[in-house]
Amino acid sequence: MEEEQNKSPLHHYWGNTPEEDYYNLQGIKSTKSFFTSPRGLTLFTRSWVPPTPTTKTPPQGVIFMVHGYGNDISWTFQATPIHLAKKGFACFALDLEGHGQSEGLKAYVPNLDYVIDDCLFFFNFVMTQNPEFQDLPKFLFGESMGGAICLLIHLKRPKEFNGGILIAPMCKISDKVKPIWPIAQFLTFVARFAPTLAIVPTADLLEKSVKVPEKRIIGGMNPNRYFGKPRLGTVLELLRVTDYVSKKLCDVNLPFLVLHGSADVVTDPEVSRELYKLAKSTDKTLKIYDGMMHSLLFGETDENVEIVRGDILAWLNDRC
Repeated sequence: MEEEQNKSPLHHYWGNTPEEDYYNLQGIKSTKSFFTSPRGLTLFTRSWVPPTPTTKTPPQGVIFMVHGYGNDISWTFQATPIHLAKKGFACFALDLEGHGQSEGLKAYVPNLDYVIDDCLFFFNFVMTQNPEFQDLPKFLFGESMGGAICLLIHLKRPKEFNGGILIAPMCKISDKVKPIWPIAQFLTFVARFAPTLAIVPTADLLEKSVKVPEKRIIGGMNPNRYFGKPRLGTVLELLRVTDYVSKKLCDVNLPFLVLHGSADVVTDPEVSRELYKLAKSTDKTLKIYDGMMHSLLFGETDENVEIVRGDILAWLNDRC
């Protein structure tokens, strides 16, 4: 089975059905386009919305989604917004700088502050282009690094969103995938002179994230995913940002749902527990799934994925 799949790469994570046909079969509408950020970067964007969003039958809410490191919005990440659009939510996302089909050196993110500005500008652009969404609840959704970005967006604009869904948020990089001393100190020194070098030794993230072997194969077929070693500058930036986020957990005052697998070795479930404990939010929910890994919404068994989806929808429906 594995050999056959590797010989015949899929056009999409669902198979070879054309995108438009697949979306029609799912009963949703989807668009894709390129967007120019204020700093001049060309960024790839997608939307997934219920079939007939009108002022008479508007979506239940608007969800702005942020993917994780090395990933993009056009492969397995799509599974979640497609599902949410089928349930009545309008979803929007963009490939971050250096990811997917967006401009930038692959997987090089020298400054996440600029990425946050890109996201906020795009989200605001979506709202101005869709005035019928103005009175709808707005939510952030982030996976892994995207979860940390959502928290940073909230800390920058604390009143702008009605809630956040954080899937295995990268509030701290697990020691199990960090380079060990003295390699880490040496790489930090080298990064000052060659930040784009892709030489950081780390575990295979796909292997560490996806539990089901067949799904690992599908994930590996993603033509836009970054499979190289992490770049020095990106790793230093992620360490800087996660250190900052971990110190600001007590300032989080956003209704949120945090979901984490107990067997996650990419991001630390203990930090999600710390977020739940320290956040100012009065409306906060934490679920730790026994035995689940990092990729909760694709890499687990179909039964486990449905459990996670059900928890997300229940949380959203209670707030719309």
